[in-house]
Amino acid sequence: MTDDLTALTAEDLDQRLDALKVAMRPVEQQLAELRAQRDLVLTERRRRERLDRRESRARLRSAMAGGELPSIAELIAGSDEGAFADYSYSLKTGGEVALGFPGAREATVAFTDGVKTVQARNLAEAAELYAAGWELGAPGRPGVRIHFPGTRQERLVEATDVFATPIRDQV
Repeated sequence: MTDDLTALTAEDLDQRLDALKVAMRPVEQQLAELRAQRDLVLTERRRRERLDRRESRARLRSAMAGGELPSIAELIAGSDEGAFADYSYSLKTGGEVALGFPGAREATVAFTDGVKTVQARNLAEAAELYAAGWELGAPGRPGVRIHFPGTRQERLVEATDVFATPIRDQV
């Protein structure tokens, strides 16, 4: 609108405003219908994503129960090289976790000899410590420190409750 509105009276402004509202009503109705259709499609997309995640977790739990995936303890005992980053980690419930502390630059696993604690930064260091008789965890606190990706929530779990999946073989 390039009209000079300053010359119009209050009644003329009200009439123009009423005319614009009438003209906008069908467009607003059409927009509301389009938004409803969009929301329906987005709901279906979220439903499918939830179903995919549930099926993926079920396959993962099945692979764990079938012995196809090693626990972190078995991985360390059977590996001489490699990085923790070459694997993704899951709890026995199928939930994804990461090793070490939240916000750490790299995944680490703590080992103890009963007095001291050492952080292994890769599978070679972990296998060396394991072969020397060190246990997973800290003095008086056996287990593996994990955290949930994207959160600051962490906890210590048994090494047999964390399973490793090679990144290239994602279930």
